[in-house]
Amino acid sequence: MSGPHAEGVEIFVSVLKICPERCDGCGICADVCPFAAITWTQGRPEFNENCRACPICREECPADAIYTPEGDAGPEPTGSAGVMVAAELRGEEIEPVTLELIAEAQRLARHLSWPVHCVIFGAECDPAARELLRYGVDTVQLYQEPALGHFRPVPCTDVLEDAVRRLDPAVLLMAGTPVGRSLAPRLAARLRTGLTADCTSLEITGDGRLLQTRPAYGGDIMATIETPTGRPQMATVRPGVMPPAEPVESPGGEIVHCDFSPSDLRTRVTATHPAPEAETIADAEIVVAAGRGVKQREDLDMLESLARALGGMVGCTRPLVEAGWLPSVRQVGLSGRTVRPRLYIACGINGAIQHVAGMRSSDVIVAVNQDEDAPIMEVAHYALVGDLYEVIPGLLRAIEEGGDAHVLSGSKTE
Repeated sequence: MSGPHAEGVEIFVSVLKICPERCDGCGICADVCPFAAITWTQGRPEFNENCRACPICREECPADAIYTPEGDAGPEPTGSAGVMVAAELRGEEIEPVTLELIAEAQRLARHLSWPVHCVIFGAECDPAARELLRYGVDTVQLYQEPALGHFRPVPCTDVLEDAVRRLDPAVLLMAGTPVGRSLAPRLAARLRTGLTADCTSLEITGDGRLLQTRPAYGGDIMATIETPTGRPQMATVRPGVMPPAEPVESPGGEIVHCDFSPSDLRTRVTATHPAPEAETIADAEIVVAAGRGVKQREDLDMLESLARALGGMVGCTRPLVEAGWLPSVRQVGLSGRTVRPRLYIACGINGAIQHVAGMRSSDVIVAVNQDEDAPIMEVAHYALVGDLYEVIPGLLRAIEEGGDAHVLSGSKTE
């Protein structure tokens, strides 16, 4: 959005334009701009160097005076089709997030009758490739090479680049895991395409544009991002955000064995030491979560008692981790873990967007809060307006006296 001036000085040119004949100088555009990118010259708005070409001012302008000239965004890509999923393995097992990506890829592809491809790589991954076919993908691109037995960014990026150039997919989905976050930007740079990280929602238009929604500015807003000119349209998705794919009765896909030799093997793995297994809040089917409504650290014992009675775990919001009350593996939210438990009980949690983004996919959400207008009440299936210091002990008494834990936990009884 900048170009060389005649004297060698960079001058700013916004992609967005303002039609002077339509603009009535109301000032709404400047008020709604989150970047302070609109200044006033002789009573009329002008874009400054802070402009990020987001559509907020254009959408809010009552005079329809802000527009994007045709051609400024570059030519629309043609030819690309299909959705590709980069599968991940842990040892010889398929990571659960891969099945979540497959389900999402199938949902997106269904709108345009596109194929769904998986790419998988490793030293011995033929069994995992056959397992992926059970979930209804059209092809599994199999890269089986001893050099790929341990994760190394450069050769693994080589594999993904080769798969993309073979199939030319319109969309590529990767996991928002340490592996995915390492490979995705490298691949996007090689392919000269866009990448949206940590998406929480994906949609696709009739002409194949991927609408990628993710939290932005510390989670204060949800931004929907497009890649208008680059292909494939790349996105990473946080584990646990989307439901996993289910096996199909009569899979008809095929495994494509791809001959490939990584180009860069300047590093070698001499030994590996697996990290100790640690139980995180993402593993729990029932979560009792604590927020700022919990007055002191000792009061977490009350929530621990409820979690034990239900067979679950205690989670928390970020302030409690920062206070040292609970470890970071118990934090739910954008900067913590994304969870999809059968039951989520939010105790004294206001419901900031950063937290809600990490738990809104829970099967049943129960909110306990004194403020009936708290944002958490908007996403809760059941809202208990009251003091958690009265509500939680009451639930514990009901469980102890009547054995009603199954009512909250969702477990079935005879």
